[in-house]
Amino acid sequence: MTELFSVEHKVIVITGATGVLGRSMVRHFAREGAKIVLLGRDRKVGDEQVGEVEREGGSAIFLATDVTDKAVVERNHADIMRTYGRIDVLINGAGGNMPGATIAPDQTLFDLDVVAMRRVVDLNLFGTVIPTLVFARAMVEQGSGSIINISSESALRPLTRVAGYGVAKAAVVNFTKYMCTELARKFGPGLRINAIAPGFFLTEQNRTLLTNPDGSLTPRAESILAHTPYGRFGEPEELLGTLQWLASDASKFVSGTVTVIDGGFDAFSI
Repeated sequence: MTELFSVEHKVIVITGATGVLGRSMVRHFAREGAKIVLLGRDRKVGDEQVGEVEREGGSAIFLATDVTDKAVVERNHADIMRTYGRIDVLINGAGGNMPGATIAPDQTLFDLDVVAMRRVVDLNLFGTVIPTLVFARAMVEQGSGSIINISSESALRPLTRVAGYGVAKAAVVNFTKYMCTELARKFGPGLRINAIAPGFFLTEQNRTLLTNPDGSLTPRAESILAHTPYGRFGEPEELLGTLQWLASDASKFVSGTVTVIDGGFDAFSI
């Protein structure tokens, strides 16, 4: 690894760190020499991940959080500053969906559960906004920092059935672009914020939607892959190169962008 792409000794905070994609990020950046702060709800999984990092000679801490509760995130911030004294990178990976915020094939838009949709928007949008507002303070004081938001393909191309999640992730893209100007104009060009838009990756949250109990693909999954030029789902590790670039000085003149990682899904037409 050249110095240009190095994240060695950087303090990287990852929300949603105990999920499938988050776990891959933790392993990668720890092996690259970064100090990792895992934020999540599952303390058992988080502590196990910290143990794995430490056994390989890395440095990591787990902090239980609720990214929709600013007071909790403020306490996380205080704990991080006591432990590491700085925050160089924030990856806003927390997010998710719930059944009530989607529309089943036998339903119409009038069956949408507004309460569930609010919860999904709260988690995905405000679960990005709140950590950004809290952790960016350290970056402002340092005069440098990189924030990486995890958006989604559904933010760019509205997907059937996925109502609340797509709306929230589209808002994350808008927030990313908005914050680019806010940070750079008012606090200097050392602060940048970008987003990635993953296509379809198998996670615990979408596994039952995309695969049957025997592991075979559901009709929806088959439709997705038929519209993906690569003809397969993404692997979590295939997000890491872009994340490394955005976390490192290699992207220090890059801000307000959205990088699509989807095997060509967004480019496909028929």
